[in-house]
Amino acid sequence: MNGVMLQAFEWELPGDGTHWQTLAQRALSLRAMGFSAIWMPPAYKGNGGQYDVGYGVYDLYDLGAFDQKGTVRTKYGTEREYLRAVKACRRAGLQVLADVVLNHRMGADETEQVPVRAVNPQNRGEIIGEAQPGEIYTRFTFPGRGDTYSGFVWNHTCFTAVDWNGLDPDHHLFLIDGKSFAADVDEEHGNYDYLMGADVDHSNPAVREELLRWAGWYLRHTGVDGFRLDAVKHISASFYAQLLPSLRAVLGRELFAVGEYWSGSNGRLLRYLDDVGECMSLFDVPLHEHLHQASNSGGEYDMRRLFEDTLVGTRPHLAVTFVDNHDTQPGQSLESWVGGWFKAAAYGLILLRAFGYPCVFWGDLYGIPTSGVGAVPELPWLMYLRSHFAYGEEQDYFDHEDVIGFVREGSGDVPGSGLVFLCTNRRGGDKRMNVGSCHRGRWFVRVLGSGKLLVKTDRDGWGAFRTADGAACVYVPVTWQGMAKLAAKKISEIFHKKAATPT
Repeated sequence: MNGVMLQAFEWELPGDGTHWQTLAQRALSLRAMGFSAIWMPPAYKGNGGQYDVGYGVYDLYDLGAFDQKGTVRTKYGTEREYLRAVKACRRAGLQVLADVVLNHRMGADETEQVPVRAVNPQNRGEIIGEAQPGEIYTRFTFPGRGDTYSGFVWNHTCFTAVDWNGLDPDHHLFLIDGKSFAADVDEEHGNYDYLMGADVDHSNPAVREELLRWAGWYLRHTGVDGFRLDAVKHISASFYAQLLPSLRAVLGRELFAVGEYWSGSNGRLLRYLDDVGECMSLFDVPLHEHLHQASNSGGEYDMRRLFEDTLVGTRPHLAVTFVDNHDTQPGQSLESWVGGWFKAAAYGLILLRAFGYPCVFWGDLYGIPTSGVGAVPELPWLMYLRSHFAYGEEQDYFDHEDVIGFVREGSGDVPGSGLVFLCTNRRGGDKRMNVGSCHRGRWFVRVLGSGKLLVKTDRDGWGAFRTADGAACVYVPVTWQGMAKLAAKKISEIFHKKAATPT
C-alpha cells in the first residue's frame, strides 16, 4: 500500500499541552493524505516537566498522570489525552509508534555517596586517577507515583556512569566504581556507551528485567503498534537483540521497531544490524547526509552518488528513509537542514521510489514557525503521487552529475499507475528514459515542477523528459484512470480551500 510514516512533532512545538488533542483531531486527515503510521513524541515525564521534549527521561511509567517535576501533564498533554490520541489514530487506520528512550535517566530524586572514577570524555578508555568519593544523582524513588505500576527503585547499581559529582563539580564524566562501559556500542570517543545523565547499565539483569516488564506494560496499557528506539548506538547491541524478540514472543504478534543509530557510516549501520540479528530497522542517516550535501554544495555534489553507501542502497528492507527530523532542524544538536529549495527533490527521492520506508517530518509538512521555516508546498502532491501512481518496477537513470531520474512502470493492480521522476541540484535539462512496454507510444503529463507539459514516448517506450534548473519534475501517464485521480485531487483541494475560507 506504499506505506509512509509521519514523525508527528518537531522540537519547538508549543509547550501548551495540546499536541495529543491535535493529533487526535488530525488522524483522519493524515490517513487520507496517505500516511500509514505515526511516530509520536516521547509520552512520559521528563526532567524538564511540562517543558521537556521527552528525551530527558525521568519516569517511564508517568505518561502525564502523576504530579512530578512540577506538573501532571507533559509538554504534549495528559495521559488520558495521549491514550485518546492513540485510539483515534488507530481507528483512522494509522499504526502508532511510541518514542522509546532507554539509554539514560535524568532528574534523580536523591543523591548517593558512591566511589567513582574520573574518565576522559574524549577517550572513554582513559581513566584519570584512582577511585574517589562521589555524590551522584542516581536514586529515583518517584514520590509522585509511588509503586503504582512498578515498585522498582533505581539506584547507583542500575547505572554505569554520570556527568556530575557534587564532590568534584569541575569534571564531567565519572564511571561508577566497579562498573565498565558496554563493549558492543559505537566506537566514537573510544566507546560511546555514555551519552548524558545517568547512563543505564543494560548488563544488570535486574535492569533488563524491569525494562522488559515496562515495555510489556506500555504496549498493553497504550495499545501502540511499535517503537521508535532512541540513541541505539549508545546501548549494548545485546540488549535489544534480547528485548525485542522477547517482547514479540510474549505478545504473540509482530512489533515494528526502528532504531536511531546516528552515523554517516553505512558500514556501522550494517554491522549493528548484524549484531542485533536484524531485529529492527534503522533510519538511513547516510542518505540524509547525502541529501544535505546535495542541497548545500552550490551544485558541486555529484548526483550520481546519492544512493551510494546508504542503507536503502544496501539493505533496503530495513531502511527508514527521511529528509530531516527534530535533531537536524535549525538550532538543534545535529543541525544539517536540507535546503528548502531542494526539499521537493529530496522528498521525491524517498517517496516515489520502490525501496525504503519513507518518514515525513512534521516540520516539513506544517512548517517550523519559531525558525521562520515554512511547509514544503509540494509534499501533499508527492504524498498523493505515492499513493496513486508510484507502483511497479523501477528503472534508474543516475547517469549524469546534475540531472538524475527514475521510472516506475506501473502495476496492473493499480490502473493508471506509473510515473517518471527527474531532478537536479544545478542545471536542468532533458533526460531520455524508457517507461516500459506498457507505456509505449503514450502521452505523459507533467504534474509537478516545470518543464515540458506533455511528452510522448516512442514505440519502444523512450521519451525525453525535462526539468528546470535546481528543481524536481514528475510526469504521469495520460490514462482515463489517472486523469480521474488527478481531477479528484484538484476538486478536493478546491473544496477544502473553500471550506477553510471564512464567509
